[in-house]
Amino acid sequence: MSESRDISAHLDLFRYLTADERLEYIAIMTRFTASLLADMSASTVSEQLAQDGLNLEPEVAEARCRQLVRWGNLVPSLRDARVSTVADYLRARSRYQVSSLGGRVHRGAIEIMEATDGAREVARELLGQIADALEVALGLLNGPVTPERADQVAGIVTTIFNNQRLFTASVTDFYAYLSGVLSRFDLHGEEYAQFKQLLLDYVDLITADVNRHSPLIAHALDRVLDRIDELLTVLDSVQGLALGDLADIERSGGRTRIEWEQLRQWYSGSGHESGPGQLRAAAGQALGQLIANAKRMLDASSTGFSRRADLLRLAVMLEQSSDASAERLFAAAFGAWSARHLALGPEEPDPRVGPMTPWSAADPIDVPMSLRERGNRVARGRTSRIPDTAADRAIVEAAAREDAWRNRDAAVELAAAGVLDGARLSPDARAVLLDELARLLATQADPTVPAETTNHDLGLTLYAVPGGQTVIQSQDGTLTVHGYALTIRAAQVLASPKIEQAR
Repeated sequence: MSESRDISAHLDLFRYLTADERLEYIAIMTRFTASLLADMSASTVSEQLAQDGLNLEPEVAEARCRQLVRWGNLVPSLRDARVSTVADYLRARSRYQVSSLGGRVHRGAIEIMEATDGAREVARELLGQIADALEVALGLLNGPVTPERADQVAGIVTTIFNNQRLFTASVTDFYAYLSGVLSRFDLHGEEYAQFKQLLLDYVDLITADVNRHSPLIAHALDRVLDRIDELLTVLDSVQGLALGDLADIERSGGRTRIEWEQLRQWYSGSGHESGPGQLRAAAGQALGQLIANAKRMLDASSTGFSRRADLLRLAVMLEQSSDASAERLFAAAFGAWSARHLALGPEEPDPRVGPMTPWSAADPIDVPMSLRERGNRVARGRTSRIPDTAADRAIVEAAAREDAWRNRDAAVELAAAGVLDGARLSPDARAVLLDELARLLATQADPTVPAETTNHDLGLTLYAVPGGQTVIQSQDGTLTVHGYALTIRAAQVLASPKIEQAR
């Protein structure tokens, strides 16, 4: 019963948005949330609203404020009014403040009302920050726990969960907008081409970022959960709000074990519990809607173009016409004339049905589906089958897995080699080394200082020290790198995918 009462009380917080006087309620709540802990009487609210162009009598403003108090959006103020006259006391005896939940509801409502119907950009850059922040938090746990270091850990943890919440919210809003646009029947022409480009470029960019950062974040979260008790102890040592049993406290994210487990489940789960899996499913659904629109526009049996512009022009003409002219215009546009028996029509199975028989009393006539749904009188044949690309996709996936295994085996060989001068490598390991060396030289700003580059996918870090040379032997030749002494190490513990598959 207590839970149902709490839910009902929270629902009352939204009543002012749908009341008949909602514009007045919204204006009053805007004044109370415009500053920190605004404390005003109804007369003060009336004066401030008058400055904004909304004339509201003090008695009406008092009634509106009392109603907001009953709904829970405002609370009576207990501050004593310092007045010099009895009239001022009577005018200022009822003062109000915004409640905590009332302020949150109104700020969210204003944010939604001021939002546009356009697309929201996905905060995909937060994925890299989440991965880096997890590494920093793990590094801070290795040293002695001081109050300053505990505050740093708490700030990093709050940033991680806030970034995750912002990223998931922006992704949800973007795909909801994309789904709403692609499901429109009137999407065609240049507008269709723009959204097709958006789907093929931007959605692929989002998916690529998630696929690149998800393994790093999942691995870091596994290490965090191994030390979760230590992390929670550090977070509990940070001074926070403590009210005991007086009131429930809403803490920042990342202060409980279940929140960390849910975060790891989002990045490393399977099926609908996995965030990357949900994003891939959403991208596939959007692509399916895009293909459905393309088939509709290319279908020779349909009109091939949208009637939206024609219907909007007809609506304007109906709005500007008189009642009699609008009736004639509507009848001419949609063929809604009264029935006229200019011919006997098709043969009826029932001989009792004649030209004067109304349609409501006669048996229904079978209308072909193509004519009933598309207005097409052309005979339609069997549609061609959609080619099955499962076999080709399986071949491509098998080739990709083989390349991944070969690269991982080469990474294990390179990590074991260490100092590369005088080492003997296989051709595959040498090819991976050349790729990493090309990345290092392309990003190196000053060739006179040591440099390094890390491949997180393979778990390798290549170090290059200017001076000397590196000679690498292989079964099909010798590789000589002039001007650099190369060393390669494992960035993390690696195992061959073939060994993992055997396990």
